[in-house]
Amino acid sequence: MLKRDFVRTLGGASLSLLFAPSQLAAFNRLSATDLAARADFWDTLRSQYLLTPAYINLENGYYSMQSEPVLEKFIAHVKEVNVLAARYMRTVQADNKRLAQERLAQMAGCGADELIITRNTTESLDTVIAGFDWKPGDHAVMAVHDYGAMLDQFKLMGRRWGITNTAVTVPFDPRSDAEVVQVYANAITPKTRLLMISHMINITGHVLPVRAICDMAHAKGVPVMVDGAHAFAQFDFRMPDLDCDYYGASLHKWLGTPLGAGMLYVKKSRIAALWPMFGDEGAAVDDIRKLNHTGTHPVHTDLTILDAIAYHESIGIARKEARLRWLQQYWTTKVRGHKNVVLFTPTDPKRTGAIANVGIVGMPPGELAKVLFDKYKVWTVAIDTAGVTGVRIAPQLFTTTQELDTLVRAIREIAG
Repeated sequence: MLKRDFVRTLGGASLSLLFAPSQLAAFNRLSATDLAARADFWDTLRSQYLLTPAYINLENGYYSMQSEPVLEKFIAHVKEVNVLAARYMRTVQADNKRLAQERLAQMAGCGADELIITRNTTESLDTVIAGFDWKPGDHAVMAVHDYGAMLDQFKLMGRRWGITNTAVTVPFDPRSDAEVVQVYANAITPKTRLLMISHMINITGHVLPVRAICDMAHAKGVPVMVDGAHAFAQFDFRMPDLDCDYYGASLHKWLGTPLGAGMLYVKKSRIAALWPMFGDEGAAVDDIRKLNHTGTHPVHTDLTILDAIAYHESIGIARKEARLRWLQQYWTTKVRGHKNVVLFTPTDPKRTGAIANVGIVGMPPGELAKVLFDKYKVWTVAIDTAGVTGVRIAPQLFTTTQELDTLVRAIREIAG
């Protein structure tokens, strides 16, 4: 099976296959906000996922499983590539990857010549950090709450090239966008060459005002790199809306691709100045493909990106965003303010999405995570860094209110 045949097999399940026409018509008349609380709609979608009965999975932020229709496509792609073997790799591998790249760029609202497929957010953003032509004394700004792999990469640049780094502290529950913007503005100096921000802070679920921060930084002549690991395919936006210079994301999180799929966006005017991680004389200096020299890799994952996008769009990003925020608000509003309970996630729903972080006063996060799993069969992840001492709760579209009720009961009982 070559290029034309591969394309013909692509595409995830449509909602029209899940619901009777009359049901679908009724659901389509509802706004995304109204539909967010409709258990009949989301329970039907839940049937598209193979879930373990052994525990309640509330750690979907690390890796969000593929739906069964997408997983079946992935397995088919693995088999098809295996049959064609070297002939596939030597003939249509690049063309098919380009199809996935173009479709992903369309979803992101950018040019296909500004985006590449990577393995994850870490690879995407570390490629940018390492690709700068750093000089001793150069300065970079980030936050203590940013992802550790990128913080480590900045530290490596400090040891290797003599740059200095300033890590700011983002307020957990800001009163305004201006308060957040000012935190970053205060850290910028005449020597600042790069500002890194998270679209959604991975350990707290705090959604930052990306466009406002970019506007501020650009006014000072500083480019902005955005960690979008938990925002892409969870929120409805396009790259021009943000006006950032670099954006990295992991597609195996909220888009639901197989493990090992990510993306990197680089604004066209910024490509030429970046050094590639690995040497590649086959691409021009201003061609983003120079950053994508990966050697032989699992090409069936690239193909499945198209299926995951089709499945994602059959649900609709507005519905998806509303549901995930509704799920988070469902449980956080039931424990916020409760004795001995601490939430490290903003109160304002507009500053949040699916993820939130909860802690118990005096209880180490690791112990809380262990009790939640051992006693209540609720799977989470402990976070104990940068002033955040709780467990991250990351529901998915298939999460039920009954499962979240179990979480709420557990938190209240543990908190005493």
